[in-house]
Amino acid sequence: MQKNQLPHVQTKLFINGEWTTGKEGLKDVLNPATGEVVAQVAQGGELETKEAIQAAKNAFPKWRAKELSERVQILRKISQLLEEKADDLAKIMTLEQGKPLKEAKGEVLSGAATFLFAAEEARRLYGERIPAPNGHSYIVKKEPIGVVGAITPWNFPSGMATRKMAPALAAGNTLVLKPSSDTPLSAIAVFEIFEEAGLPKGVANLVMGDSKIIGGTLTASDDVRKLTFTGSTAVGQKLFEQSGETLKKISLELGGHAPFIVFEDADLESAADYLVAAKFRNNGQVCVSPNRIFVQKSIKEAFTKLVVEKVRALKVGNGLEDVDAGPLIRADAIDKILEQLEDAKKKGAKILLGGKRLTGAAYDNGFFFMPTVLDDVTQKMTIFYEETFGPVIPLITFETDDEAIRMANDCEFGLASYFFTKSVARVEEVSDQLEYGMVGVNEIAISNPETPFGGVKHSGFGRENGHYGLEEYIQVKFVNLNYGQA
Repeated sequence: MQKNQLPHVQTKLFINGEWTTGKEGLKDVLNPATGEVVAQVAQGGELETKEAIQAAKNAFPKWRAKELSERVQILRKISQLLEEKADDLAKIMTLEQGKPLKEAKGEVLSGAATFLFAAEEARRLYGERIPAPNGHSYIVKKEPIGVVGAITPWNFPSGMATRKMAPALAAGNTLVLKPSSDTPLSAIAVFEIFEEAGLPKGVANLVMGDSKIIGGTLTASDDVRKLTFTGSTAVGQKLFEQSGETLKKISLELGGHAPFIVFEDADLESAADYLVAAKFRNNGQVCVSPNRIFVQKSIKEAFTKLVVEKVRALKVGNGLEDVDAGPLIRADAIDKILEQLEDAKKKGAKILLGGKRLTGAAYDNGFFFMPTVLDDVTQKMTIFYEETFGPVIPLITFETDDEAIRMANDCEFGLASYFFTKSVARVEEVSDQLEYGMVGVNEIAISNPETPFGGVKHSGFGRENGHYGLEEYIQVKFVNLNYGQA
C-alpha cells in the first residue's frame, strides 16, 4: 500500500445493520496536510436519522435483555479488534484529520482500552437494597435509559466516539452516532468493527450529514432519551435548549481554556517538557490543551528559555511522516490564530518564536502553522479569554499564589487545569481552589479509562470514563415490595 493510500473503509451510513447510501448526496473528506480529497462519504438527513432512531428503538428490548456475559463478550471482541487493526485505523485518522500517526494510534488504543474497561465495569452496575419495614423490601435498580444520541467532534474522531459508545452499549442502551463531517471515516471504521464483532442489528447506527438537521432530529425525538455531545459551548447550549422540550438526560463536554501554572519551586525541566507535550498534542487542537501559561516571576526568564528551546526543536509536517505536529484542520483555524496574535501584539505582547503560517512546497497545500511562543500576555488581550485551539503558548507572569489562582479562575470555562510545585501544602490548597473539573498536579495525563473526565461552568456537565461515565447511561428505578401481602 502506498504511503498516502487510504486503507479500505466503507463510505456509507450504517442503519439497522446495513450499509446504506443516504439521499443527501456525497461529501468530500479532505486531507488537511495536502488539501487532497481522501474519500466521498454518503450524506443523510432527517429521514435517515429517523430510520436510525427507529432501528435503535426496535433493537433496545433484545439488547437490554441479552445475558450480561454475552454483552460483555461482544464488547471485549470490539476492544480486541480495535487493538488488532490499530495501524490501519491510525492511518485512516491521520489522512482525514492530520495528527501524527503515533498520536492517532495512541487514540485508537485508548478506545480499545475504553471498550475493555466498559465491558468489565458493566458487571459492577450494582443496585441497592435499603432497610425497610417488616414485610417490605426497598429495592433500587439501575436500568439502561434506552436510545442514546451521540454527537462527536473532529479533533478526536475515534476517541470521542468510543468514549461515548462503549459505556452506552455496556449499560444496555442502543444508540445513534453522528460524527463530525470533517472526519467521518474513523467512526465508520469503528462501525465496521462492530459488524465484525457481531453486534446485533440496530444496536448501533451511524448517520452523517448536516449537523443542524441531524442534531435537531435527535433532540426533537421522544424516542431518544439521552443525548451526549462533545464540541463547542455555543452548539452545546443550543442542543441543551432543544433537548429541554423532550426532557432528555444530557451530558455536554464543551470548550476549555486550561491554565498551566508553574510555581517557583517546580522542577522547571519537567514542567517545560510536560507543557510542550500537552500543548502540541494534536497541534493544540485539544479541549484540555494548556492555553494560558502562568509562570512565577522569579523563574520566568529561566522557564521561558527552556520552553523556547524545546518548541524550536519541534518538527511540523504531514502526519504520515516522523513529525511532532501535523496541520490544523481548516484554513479558518489559522485565521483565528492570526487574529488573536495581532490583537495581543497591539496590546503589548511579544512573539518570541513562530507567529506565522508555514510556507513552502511541503506546506502550501495544507493548513500548517509555526509552533509559537507569545510573551507578556495580559488580561487585556483576547487570547487570555478565548480558546486558541492551535499551537500557541501564551506566557503570563504572576507573583503570588493568590494572583495565579485568581487569574486562572478568571474564565467562563472550567474543564482542565494544571500546576507544578513541590509543596504538599500548595498541592492541597491550589487544587481545592481551581474552578475546574480536572486538575493535573505535576502531570498532564488527566484522561484515562478509569477516571472521570468532564468540566464545570461553560465547559458543560456530566462525566465520561470510569464508573461515573457508565452512570451517565443508566436510570434509577425504586421498587417497594410488600411481600407480606404476597
